[in-house]
Amino acid sequence: MRPAMGYLVKIQKVQRPTNRSYYVNLPVVVAEALSIEKGEEFQWSIEDKNTLVLARLKPHRSRKSPIKP
Repeated sequence: MRPAMGYLVKIQKVQRPTNRSYYVNLPVVVAEALSIEKGEEFQWSIEDKNTLVLARLKPHRSRKSPIKP
């Protein structure tokens, strides 16, 4: 069984006079592997206090042609 591929990221906190935000950066290699495009919408879900799930709202369609028998 192959181990899951993973990348270490750090959470960044930004405090401004009008708002506070936390940022998670997605490594380019992960975005490219998932064919993520600029402006695509994703949704965070909390599975438990240790697990966040990021899901694409509109399923990605492969641009590859179907395999012919």
